Amino acid sequence: MATLQNSYPPETFCVVHPLHDAPEAKCASEGLGPIVATSSVRVSLIVLRGYLLMMSSTLLYRVLEMAGIVHALR
Repeated sequence: MATLQNSYPPETFCVVHPLHDAPEAKCASEGLGPIVATSSVRVSLIVLRGYLLMMSSTLLYRVLEMAGIVHALR
């Protein structure tokens, strides 16, 4: 049976948790101005807003239905 011969020494990495790491310098955001949104980004945000409104209304309807309030409205 053939064995694999590896001539490279194994690499070891030191993993540091972000809470124990030294803080890094932050970039200054003064003077950058607003970000310009493209039309595809605007459409995506409108679709996302519609989806969130639909899901929120579905959740509200379901909660009211389980509470027995919706049956009184019919």
